[in-house]
Amino acid sequence: MISTAATSPIKLNPSDQKLKGFKVYEVDRPCHAKPHFTRRDYYKVILLTTKARLHYGHQSWELDGTYLLFFNPHIPYSLELLADYRYGYISLFTEEFIALLDRSESLPQSPLFKIGGTPIFKLQAAQIPFMTGIFQKMLAAQEADYPFKAELIRTYLQLAIHEALQLQPVENFVQHHHAAARLSARFLDLLEQQFPVESPEQTLALKTAQEFADRLGVHVNHLNRAVKEVTGKPTSAHITSRLTDEAKALLHHTTWSVAEIAYCLGFAYPTYFNNFFKKQTGITPLACRKAVGTAVFA
Repeated sequence: MISTAATSPIKLNPSDQKLKGFKVYEVDRPCHAKPHFTRRDYYKVILLTTKARLHYGHQSWELDGTYLLFFNPHIPYSLELLADYRYGYISLFTEEFIALLDRSESLPQSPLFKIGGTPIFKLQAAQIPFMTGIFQKMLAAQEADYPFKAELIRTYLQLAIHEALQLQPVENFVQHHHAAARLSARFLDLLEQQFPVESPEQTLALKTAQEFADRLGVHVNHLNRAVKEVTGKPTSAHITSRLTDEAKALLHHTTWSVAEIAYCLGFAYPTYFNNFFKKQTGITPLACRKAVGTAVFA
């Protein structure tokens, strides 16, 4: 069983030609050498040939063949191998990495990654060489000295995404807890709609589980149960994680003062923001700003 509790996660190399927020590698070993593609903080696009049982949130599939898979870090999953083989390619990336493509929608809202969507596509024999070629090109670009390889890899990822959108998703799955999945999807969409923060004068309207529950018209305990059931994490953990990611982005990519960032993220005082940020990342906001150019994945 390959689960989200893996203890040896892939680590991105910050010195790897500034290729920050992305990693691709090949899987070509027997099942006793488990691939570490269970990082909860990365999106994943995977090309995999195997016989296995996939559990993804509230859905399950029986796999037998070659598949293109799309995994959202908000949704827990596991892969139960039913044969002694699996091979293919695994790409991991942050939303910040892919967002530089200037996509019109965020990844959590994409039909390939959203909660309640179908993230699995079985490939026909004629489709496998083309998709394999995309992953091989990403792997070659990752190892190259080409200064614009990040942009090239984003293009390959976008091509893989568009190819999948043209395919028919696998529908023979077992689905449970429809109401919880719908409520969780509404919560995550509502959370994501508040970002990115584009002005120091902008401030978040919703910052607590209670405020989200009020907007969604449900009791906060009901919201918490649904989100925990579907994603494996409580509502507050999603809010905290998204606030932390946005804080990092603003510290790295704007000249706004720490006080301005604290205000727009809903903190009444800069000291509250400083304490929050240090608790989540282990460093102060100013230290994070000074560390621009290094990989920070808390």
